[in-house]
Amino acid sequence: MSSWNEAVVTEFRANGGRVGGRFAGGDLLLLTTKGERSGHEYTNPLGFVRIDDRVFVVGSAGGAPEHPAWYRHLLAHPMVTVELPGEDPRESVAVPLEGGERDRVFQEIVRRLPGYGEYQEQTERLLPVVELQHPPAFGPDEADNLADKLVQVHTWLRGQLANVRVEAERYLAGRDASATDSGVGLNLQIRQHCLAFCESLHFHHTGEDTMFPGLAEGFPHLREPIERLVEEHRVVDRVRGELEALLADVATADRARFMAELDRLTEELQAHLDFEEDTLIPTLSSIPFPPR
Repeated sequence: MSSWNEAVVTEFRANGGRVGGRFAGGDLLLLTTKGERSGHEYTNPLGFVRIDDRVFVVGSAGGAPEHPAWYRHLLAHPMVTVELPGEDPRESVAVPLEGGERDRVFQEIVRRLPGYGEYQEQTERLLPVVELQHPPAFGPDEADNLADKLVQVHTWLRGQLANVRVEAERYLAGRDASATDSGVGLNLQIRQHCLAFCESLHFHHTGEDTMFPGLAEGFPHLREPIERLVEEHRVVDRVRGELEALLADVATADRARFMAELDRLTEELQAHLDFEEDTLIPTLSSIPFPPR
C-alpha cells in the first residue's frame, strides 16, 4: 500500500469513514482485494456511487491508459472486502457490468459526478463499472459449537452454489431464445459468482484439511471417516479446478460443458457435505465455538 493510500485508510477507519483532503465531502469506501498472482491483500480508498441501493465503483485510474491494479485483482479473485462509512466490513462479490447495463449505469454516474466523464474522454479504454454485491446470508449468524459452525458454512456454500445455478440458467434461457445464438460464451456475472464460490469452497476445504489430523487424534472413531473426507476433498477440488478453467475466457466458454461441470460439482459436493454432517456433527456439537 502506498503511503498516501495508507494515510487515507487510517483516517477513514479512525473517523467512521470521514476523511479530509481530496475526498472531503465525497462518498468514499475501502476496497480490499487479493493480488492476482501474489494473493497478498491490498486496500484502496475509492469513490463510490449508490444507485437504488446498489454500490458501484469505477476503474477510472484518473483516465490512465491501463486499468487500475485493483480491477485486475478482482477479476482474478472476485471475493473482496468492502468498508462503507459507518458500517462493518463485509465480504462482497465484485462484478463488472457489461453492455447496455454498464452504459446506463455509467451515464447516471457521470450525471452525478461529471469528472468520470472527463476521465473517459482521456483514454481509449472503456472505464470498468463494478458492482460490489453483498451475497445473501444463509443460515444463522451465530454458532455456539463446532457443529453449528459447520452447518453455518455448509448452508452458505449450498446457498451460493444454488445462486450460481439460478444465474446461469436465467442467462442461458435468455441466450437460447436467440436464433443466432452460437451456444458459446458466458457473462461476467456468472464468472465472478462462480469463481467467488469456488475460492470460498477451496478455502473451507483447506482449513478442514489442517484441522482434521488433530480431530482424528482426539477422536479415534473419526479416523476412518476423516480419511474418506480428505479423499473427497481431492475429488471435489479436481472438479472445481476444471470448472474454473472453463471460465478463463467467458467469451469462448462452452455453455453446455459449463452446465455439465456445474452439475458434476453440485452432485459431488452435496454428497460430500451430507456425509460430513452425518459423520461429524454428533462429535463437533460437544466442542465449543469459538474454542475456549
